[in-house]
Amino acid sequence: MSEPTEAALSAPTEEPAKGWLNRTVAGAGITSALGDFCYETTTVILPGFLAVLGIPAAVLGIIEGIADAVAAFTKMVSGYIADKLGHRKLLVLLGYGLTPVGQALIALAAGWPLLLLGRSVSWFGKGLRGPLRDAIVIQAVSPETRGRAFGFHRAADTVGAVAGPLLGVALLGWAQGLHWDSTAGPFRLVLWLSVIPGALAVLAFLTLVQDPQHSPNPALKFFSTLRGLPARFKRYLGAVGIFGVGDFSHSLLILAATTLLTPKLGVVKAAQVAGLLYVWRNVVQVITSYPIGLLADRIGHASVLISGYVLGTLTAVLTALAFWFRTDSVPLLAGLFFIAGLYVAVQEALESTVTAEMVEPDKLALSYGALGTVNGGAKFLSSATVGLLWTAVSPVLGFALAAALMAVGTIALRRLTR
Repeated sequence: MSEPTEAALSAPTEEPAKGWLNRTVAGAGITSALGDFCYETTTVILPGFLAVLGIPAAVLGIIEGIADAVAAFTKMVSGYIADKLGHRKLLVLLGYGLTPVGQALIALAAGWPLLLLGRSVSWFGKGLRGPLRDAIVIQAVSPETRGRAFGFHRAADTVGAVAGPLLGVALLGWAQGLHWDSTAGPFRLVLWLSVIPGALAVLAFLTLVQDPQHSPNPALKFFSTLRGLPARFKRYLGAVGIFGVGDFSHSLLILAATTLLTPKLGVVKAAQVAGLLYVWRNVVQVITSYPIGLLADRIGHASVLISGYVLGTLTAVLTALAFWFRTDSVPLLAGLFFIAGLYVAVQEALESTVTAEMVEPDKLALSYGALGTVNGGAKFLSSATVGLLWTAVSPVLGFALAAALMAVGTIALRRLTR
């Protein structure tokens, strides 16, 4: 990295608040916890909901892939608009507001079209807010504390991803004791209740988070700015993209556990256990996110990110093996979800911090948009491909292909940072 770039990164236009755990970082964490409480409840409920509606794995893969693609391209546009106009907080608020709207659409769905629309609306909101919120957080702390600030933020984010699905699974079990006209009734109730924390997330961000950087850049040109991003950052995006083409949505991991456990437990009980396994994955992420960020601040963000990519590859390999051996052991599946939680903790905490080390502050939101677009576009291919191969051939082939692509991406990242 050039000396001017290092200087720019070390001296943002406004001095960060003293200490990394300031009002903005804490407020963003609380907001993300509430937002995750909302949409992660859907993530854990959706595979079972599709099962009772009779919708196959291929459709789940396509829905999740399209939603990821919508979020990805929204991130690119929102990052550019924010850097150009300087209205980051307003766009983040709009993004959080769209999540409960999408939840309501999913709760009303009787087939895949409204499910797709609801998931896409929620993920459009997620794409709108993600890079802008990250840019606000990273400019509210000093460069040497970015790892722990993002580790804390991801940990707080995942507290909601634990509480939401855990309460959702509990409510699903309780709701089954009520009288329903169809087996989809308990799932719809949980989806409607998940709208409440989504609305609270909007209020939390509005009142708690202060944007430390409001300066617009009206001369910013979209395509010329993209072309002008550092060559090393573009190679980094290439490695992230290759890994991402194998990095399938973990809704498919929940569906995998549901499918493997159904012969032994029945579909509703299997969906509940799979939901709890996903909660366990999120607990692992909560516990490890801050220590991972702290470790990365000390030994290097890129090095720790490579280790996380290795664990991601291992997750896909073990999922393929679980189908090969028809594993119906809950402890073994819990081990698989543990590794998944660990690699997601690394990935979510450090991909953004590595990005911040490679680009200048005035292009940070756009760079995060580029990162999100690459990730989301790759996940569209991954989730759709794994789901289609699962349905058309076998889940073993789908997850084995995912593992191979993730391994290639890991090698590419290692070569870049060596």
